[in-house]
Amino acid sequence: MTDDTSARVAAQNRKARHDYFIEESLEAGIVLTGSEVKALRDGRANINDAYAAERGGEIFLVNAHIPEYKEAGPFGHEPRRARKLLLHGRQIGKLIGAIQREGMTLVPLRIYFNQRGRAKVELGLAKGKKKADRRESIKERDWDRQKARLLRSKG
Repeated sequence: MTDDTSARVAAQNRKARHDYFIEESLEAGIVLTGSEVKALRDGRANINDAYAAERGGEIFLVNAHIPEYKEAGPFGHEPRRARKLLLHGRQIGKLIGAIQREGMTLVPLRIYFNQRGRAKVELGLAKGKKKADRRESIKERDWDRQKARLLRSKG
């Protein structure tokens, strides 16, 4: 996944890297209604509790909260509905195999709009961290910060 400066982030899951070891990340399209796109452009989505799951040989984004767009009137959308993710067949097969055999999870890292204005989801193939792993990550991060401070003050 390349980091584009022109990609506009609509929602981000900052806790994902704290709670999981991200083995691999990939980009997927997402099937949205018009009012969902408008709400995403306002940047009001929440994907902190979301995950991707397999249903009938397809991958769906579950529990992502995209609030209703008020201007849509009665033609709005269900805020927490399951949304289909658009992936190639080989990618779907690989992800389903990883989820079922290796006990991994698909976690959305961010929802963004690419240069063409299409909504995309960056998914992370993740393995859950234990409490000790989280503590170790925090210690490592704090030490990195302390090293940077020392280098700045001496340099």
